Amino acid sequence: MLPAVGMAILCSCNFGVEISPYTDDSRVIEYPEGALTTTTETTVTTTTTNVYTPPDDPQLVGLLDSLTLEKKAAQMILVGCTDASVGDYVCANGAGGLCLFAQPFAYKTADEVRAMTGGFQDAAEIPLLLSVDEEGGGVCRVSINPNLRETNFWSPRFLFSQGGWDLIRSDTEEKADFLLDLGLNVNLAPVCDVPFNEWDFIYPRCFSTDAAETSEYIETVVGIMKDKKLGCTLKHFPGYGGSADTHLNMAFDGREYSEFESRDLLPFITGIESGADSVMVTHNIIECMDSEQPASLSPEVHRILREELGFRGVIITDDLGMNAITQFTNGQNPAVAAVLAGNDLLCYSEFDSSVQAITDAVRDGTIEEEQLDASVLRILYWKQSLGLLEELS
Repeated sequence: MLPAVGMAILCSCNFGVEISPYTDDSRVIEYPEGALTTTTETTVTTTTTNVYTPPDDPQLVGLLDSLTLEKKAAQMILVGCTDASVGDYVCANGAGGLCLFAQPFAYKTADEVRAMTGGFQDAAEIPLLLSVDEEGGGVCRVSINPNLRETNFWSPRFLFSQGGWDLIRSDTEEKADFLLDLGLNVNLAPVCDVPFNEWDFIYPRCFSTDAAETSEYIETVVGIMKDKKLGCTLKHFPGYGGSADTHLNMAFDGREYSEFESRDLLPFITGIESGADSVMVTHNIIECMDSEQPASLSPEVHRILREELGFRGVIITDDLGMNAITQFTNGQNPAVAAVLAGNDLLCYSEFDSSVQAITDAVRDGTIEEEQLDASVLRILYWKQSLGLLEELS
């Protein structure tokens, strides 16, 4: 056991409230707002084109069959990492991947970052998903380090206001090359949320208050990330809207389902049709879908994502250490609750206890091992599609 693993995460895997390792306030950049603020009425048309099911691949099936129950459970944890030594430990013990915050990159040169990410991969039996939140604007983990890039990546809204779609495309290409060169293979982006106005909590991270414009943005960046073989994540399903900050307390969304159909779900549908690798589920309680459980712990929300939207890729939880989640597990381990809801990859800093809890839940019949097998196959297929399993061939 490594007690420090439970202390490693300071905030959500997708919001920039962590303590910065930098003290130079000049690196906190303010951007003009309001580039896109109109609203367009539209409707959902659900298809399942370009979604994928893990193929009956002998390499993947053979790899799955070689794993113990504990190793399967470990593959399902995306460990929040603010300390490289924690990364070393969990990678050597079978974690599926890391969600790296700003601290492990702080003050390092590019060569030192490559040595760090290479060391993580060398320690792992199965190649890792090495992920960051590099959305641009206020949520940057890597480009905030002036040794790695002269300035932070800009927010999508600001980019569009300055150079339209051409700048969105060139920035996405540059960001993908930048992250891949450092040994990172997943960006936990793009943000699909469609806020109502600039006072909404999620607004600074969003492209537009217009669902159709956001959908066009999602299609553009997902296509480029797929071409570059940089993993992408649509977030935060089924849409944050005007909800409050779940880092502190639960947020309740009382809107009708029809509003999600005509607004919030559209960018996710576009992203799925564009071949997005993964979808991250929010912690908000979406009352029209499940009035009692956070979306991330709701089987019904996951059913909608799988059956109504036809998503066949990896479903990721938002950080399970947030207050919004710990208040709603009724004493059950959050990792077990998340697996039962239908998540494949759990963003959580509690690695050892999560692996143990999932393993125990399978052995006592709470979770069926077939469910773990399906999740791990999806994760392995994602790794294979990114070229990570070639050395195991």
